[in-house]
Amino acid sequence: MRKLNQQVRIIGGNWRGRKLYFPYIKDLRPSSDRVRETLFNWLSPHIVNSRCLDLFAGSGALGLEAASRGAEQVFLVDKSPEVVAALKNSISLLNAENTVTAVCEDAEHFISRHQQQPFDIIFLDPPFARKEQRQFTYHLIKNKLTQQNTRIYIETDAGNHAPEMPQCWSILREKTTRQVRYQLVIQSEDPIDK
Repeated sequence: MRKLNQQVRIIGGNWRGRKLYFPYIKDLRPSSDRVRETLFNWLSPHIVNSRCLDLFAGSGALGLEAASRGAEQVFLVDKSPEVVAALKNSISLLNAENTVTAVCEDAEHFISRHQQQPFDIIFLDPPFARKEQRQFTYHLIKNKLTQQNTRIYIETDAGNHAPEMPQCWSILREKTTRQVRYQLVIQSEDPIDK
């Protein structure tokens, strides 16, 4: 594994101020402190005892921030063995094995094989180079990883159009910085099976 020379800081909760280290990998781009602070202000009434999925975990900043703030169960999913090794190291350093699980798997495979109950919060922040974000939104619904009142965080390049969303999703909050557009959406109803 390459030297873990990149770092990001947990900004709130039990592990506030703790640093997470991760390898330099092209397109691995943690959400900024400012964006995360805003996001977790939006999510604060819903984090405690929640089940969370960080589908493109990267540094683990979003999922581990959720665990720090009281999430009951967090899955960190990334397809890079190198990244997942660093995530497991962070989980161990934080003594979070009972709350956080790192999974080395492609996002599509994880979605298709996941057989547990739906998640309360999903972080959907793929590398900006990926163009298939729309398909993930529909796969999450089709495979029952969402339910009514699931909150989904979506982060995209500020220069791109926001992804098309399913009709059962509604935007709760939205902001744009020079680099990113980020949205918090809610599944307002269960989709009608056809």
